[in-house]
Amino acid sequence: MDIRSGRWQDAAQIAELLGQLDYAATVDFVEDKLSRLIQHLDAQLLVAADDVDRVIGFVSLHFIPQLGVEGDFCRISYFCVDRKSRSVGVGKRLEAAIVEAAVQRQCDRIEVHCHARRSRAHNFYARRGYSENPKYLLKRLNRCVL
Repeated sequence: MDIRSGRWQDAAQIAELLGQLDYAATVDFVEDKLSRLIQHLDAQLLVAADDVDRVIGFVSLHFIPQLGVEGDFCRISYFCVDRKSRSVGVGKRLEAAIVEAAVQRQCDRIEVHCHARRSRAHNFYARRGYSENPKYLLKRLNRCVL
């Protein structure tokens, strides 16, 4: 298994993995998002690829500068391991790559929001040293452009 930067050509496999998380992401939709994400200076896409370069997991990261404190923070936006490749160390390797990327970007913490129904993911994060921080506020915006 290899951990590498994600590429536009990974779109179909990433769309399939997003489907495993119950996102209805089409390949065209993911291609558009990938082209934007890959070019974003404060974002990073990492994939776990098997011996034939098939994507078996991915993580999307955003690095957010903090104005009032020294360390910045890294936010995990999406983290998925193919259901056929779970519990064999893929997630652990990806999470180690997240830590490495966060340290390189001078982050002092990693944040992830994980839906309440994803209890297996919660257990994974707890085993990797993440703790629950229960206050989270959200404001939904209309998709209309003003």
